[in-house]
Amino acid sequence: MDLRLAGKVGIVTGASRGIGRAIAQSLAAEGMRLVLVARSAEQLADLAKRLPTPSLVQVADLRQEDAAEELVAATIDQFGQLDLLVNNAGATVRGDFLKLTDTEWDDGFALKFFGAMRCCRAAWPYLQQSQGSIVNIVGIGGRTGSAEFAIGGSVNAAVLNLTKVLADRGISDGVRVNAINPGAIATDRLQTRIDKSASDQGIAKEEAAEKLAREMKIARFGTPTEIGDAVAFLASFRAAYCQGSIIDIDGGQTRTL
Repeated sequence: MDLRLAGKVGIVTGASRGIGRAIAQSLAAEGMRLVLVARSAEQLADLAKRLPTPSLVQVADLRQEDAAEELVAATIDQFGQLDLLVNNAGATVRGDFLKLTDTEWDDGFALKFFGAMRCCRAAWPYLQQSQGSIVNIVGIGGRTGSAEFAIGGSVNAAVLNLTKVLADRGISDGVRVNAINPGAIATDRLQTRIDKSASDQGIAKEEAAEKLAREMKIARFGTPTEIGDAVAFLASFRAAYCQGSIIDIDGGQTRTL
């Protein structure tokens, strides 16, 4: 299926590993030129040399107020256009609500929400020129609250609302804005969670993984590539009528409307 993405330019934040890395690989496979953003220069450089299309590595901490403007400026300087912004950066700590600190709350919002918001704001004029799109990678915790995911759930809910806000504006400005809510995806982050569960319960890692899947009532964990391919679809002309869409890719874990 030709998605007509060849030659277009996209920014992918949090691109150094996991879902972000897979998104970059899926987009590059469709012929997109990419700006790869994360805090790890080594991992970004490794990804860049493996992609089939030209890419620009940008080491940045998107918690810094000027980082988004500098990132977009570097993109325009290098490629002269911007067609897609993928906001994927941001991880939040899990834990007991009564023990989570103000610093942990601040850090959770600083990168995933404020970083994404600033990237959207900086990229918007160029996306308006290209009639481009934004895809926010959020998470199912923004729809279904759980006791140990207070920060992540709150941040994700905010990003989902921001998605709807910008999609509303995008109707008149010609910018499509959509979001994907990944469920349990087989990344290093999920493996860390499995390893901790195995250690806490004194069981093998394989057994802990199977137990976690059963608790989630899903048949298996997802793959990063499944998220990457969905981003490529949403970025393409084939998703032209998707505006403010929020897609759960979670193996059926979210059972509410």
